[in-house]
Amino acid sequence: MSLHNRYHAVVVGAGLVGAAAALALSRAGLRVALIEPRLPPAHNDARAGLDNAGRDARAEFDDAGWDARMYAINPGNADFLDGLGAWQKLDTARIQAVYRMEVAGDAGGHLRMDAYEAGVPRLATILESGNLQGALWKAVREQAMVDLFCPASVVSIEWGTPHSTLMLEDGTAIQAELVVGADGIQSGIREMAGIQAHFSPYQQSGVVANFVTEKPHSGTAHQWFRSDFSPGDVVAFLPLPGNRMSLVWSTATAHAQELMSLDVDAFCRQVQAAGHAQLGQMKLITPPAAFPLRLMQPVSTVAPGCVLVGDAAHGVHPLAGQGVNLGFGDVAALVQVLSQRGRANCGELTLLMRYARRRAEPVARMQWVTDKLWRLFEMQAPLASMTRNTGMSVLNSLGPLKSALVHEALFT
Repeated sequence: MSLHNRYHAVVVGAGLVGAAAALALSRAGLRVALIEPRLPPAHNDARAGLDNAGRDARAEFDDAGWDARMYAINPGNADFLDGLGAWQKLDTARIQAVYRMEVAGDAGGHLRMDAYEAGVPRLATILESGNLQGALWKAVREQAMVDLFCPASVVSIEWGTPHSTLMLEDGTAIQAELVVGADGIQSGIREMAGIQAHFSPYQQSGVVANFVTEKPHSGTAHQWFRSDFSPGDVVAFLPLPGNRMSLVWSTATAHAQELMSLDVDAFCRQVQAAGHAQLGQMKLITPPAAFPLRLMQPVSTVAPGCVLVGDAAHGVHPLAGQGVNLGFGDVAALVQVLSQRGRANCGELTLLMRYARRRAEPVARMQWVTDKLWRLFEMQAPLASMTRNTGMSVLNSLGPLKSALVHEALFT
């Protein structure tokens, strides 16, 4: 095996979390390979192939170039990405700070979170998947300690100590002390490592789309818990630059399919009604897309010579918008553990177990909170409705506790 194909770590999957992992590990002094089967476009063209009426979607939308998929990056992870040299490469004209969040229950409950009241500059930054992906890839290509294999796919792994050997589709063999699985919820690395995962479908889909709105959003995100469309619906409006807004509507899969089948005008009317016309009339600028929602919990996030990060390591309900933030938290914790390894091999299980213990509590807490909150709002019993809405309003009146919860969400 050539020493040129031997690495401290191989990261499989160059999405947001995988690219960040490669950058962070290389900046910690490790020699890293990054393997990804597809070259990302400069901006994901979410419009192609999503027009349900069978027409050319490009002719329908004139506010071109916006991704359907948006992320809310908390300030702690914005600082983390800035330290990796990626945040400053973003197209700043396409990002939007969130200063307030208004949350409404399904029977009068209300919770307001405000950056000024919490003593922070912003609650989150909303940006496109493609914008952040492009910034991360630019930073990766500038990092001499990262070798990029793309397009390339892993077909098999021979696990071993001190190195495991990965065989790529083109016959290339790569050796690494540690294999980092960052290849998503259907992780092939997780399967190759023999790590089983438990999936709990929510019987919901997340419907996403972007709009130009009649009224300004003033940097405010809105979220409504609703039971009149289907039990457990969560409708979120995320602010984008200008009078633009991104929708994330978690709803029953059958209802999601109905929404996806509507023509443009009917879909806009449905979304406007779901948001109580908060932002006035809406014009669709990206066609809707839908994806299934499920809780995913692997039996472990580590095995000898292998560690899982991001969606390969956990799946959460999107109502708190914390999925990708958990992934960046995984990377930060992994780099910290490996930086303190001394002379140990990067793939030693005792070392990786330290990472697993460090991430177990914050991930489990976020999964528990989002899952139980969703299930509480899914329940249709009068007592459950009273409990959730009263609790929301009581929390809104407890300023110090509310500020503490904001800081917990933003910086952990």
